[in-house]
Amino acid sequence: MSTRTLISPAQLARPRGKAVYRIVLALVVAGFTLVFLGPLYWLVAGGFKDAQEVIQTPPTLVPHSFTPENYSRAWEVMDLAKLLGNTLYYAFGALAFQLVLDVAAAYSLSRLRPVLGKAILGLMLATLMIPATVLLVPQYLTVLDVPVVERNLLNTPWAIWLPSVTNAFNIFLLKRFFDSIPRELLDAASMDGAGPTRVLWSVVLPISRPILGVVSIFAIVGVWKDFLWPMLTLPDPAMQTLNVGIYSLSTGVPVNVLIAALTIASVPTLLIFLVFQRNIMSGLTAGGVKG
Repeated sequence: MSTRTLISPAQLARPRGKAVYRIVLALVVAGFTLVFLGPLYWLVAGGFKDAQEVIQTPPTLVPHSFTPENYSRAWEVMDLAKLLGNTLYYAFGALAFQLVLDVAAAYSLSRLRPVLGKAILGLMLATLMIPATVLLVPQYLTVLDVPVVERNLLNTPWAIWLPSVTNAFNIFLLKRFFDSIPRELLDAASMDGAGPTRVLWSVVLPISRPILGVVSIFAIVGVWKDFLWPMLTLPDPAMQTLNVGIYSLSTGVPVNVLIAALTIASVPTLLIFLVFQRNIMSGLTAGGVKG
C-alpha cells in the first residue's frame, strides 16, 4: 500500500525537487529550533552578563562581560540549596500520594467496575474544563480550615500534597492503560487464587512501568512549576518552594543574579525531560491499542 505524502516520490527523485525539499526542511527545522531553544539560550546567556549588559539596549547576543560567578552568587545569596530541598520534598511527597491514590482510583474504575463508575469518571474529566484559578478560593478556604478534622494546613506540606492528589488527567491516563491490559492475563491470575489487590501488585503494576513513569514525571513537574498555590499556602520563607522563594528574594538582587537563579531553577526539569523523554512518549501511547 502506497503512503500518501506532501511530495510525490517522482518529484522528490528530481534534482530540483530534492533541493527544494532539503531547503524547506532545513528552514523549518531551524525555525522551530530558534523558537524553542532561543528563550532558553537567552536565559542562560543572561546569567553570564553583568548588570549593565543585561539591561542595555540593543541587547547583546553573546555576553561581552563573561561573569560565571553570577551563578555561585545566586546560589549563596538566594539560598537555593534550601529552596531546592523544600521543592524536592514537596514534589516527591506529592508523587508518593499520587502513585498510591491515583493508581487505586484508576484500577477501581477500570477493573473493579463500581456502580456509577462511568459517571464518576465523567465528573472527574469534567473538572479538567474548570480553570485552576477558579478553584483557588475554595481550595484555600478548605486548607485554612479542613472540614471534620478542623485543622489549619497553611505552612505544612499537606497543603501541597493533598490538592495534588485529585488529578483527573493522571487517573484517566492510568485507567486507559489498565483497560488495554488483556483480560485473559488478569483472569489467569484470579484462577490461581490471587485477589484484586494481589493482581494489582503482582500483575498490573509490573507491566505498567511506562505509564507510571509518565505520571511520576507529571507529578514532579507539576509541583516544581507551580507558583500561585505555594505562594498562598506557604507564606513562611523557611517553607517556600523554589519559584516562590526566588520571587520573594528578587527585590534586593541584581537582575543578572536573578536570571542566574532562574536558570538554576530550570535545570532539574530540563534534565528530567531529556533523560525520560522516551518514557514520556512510550507511556502516553502505551494504552492506545488494546491487545
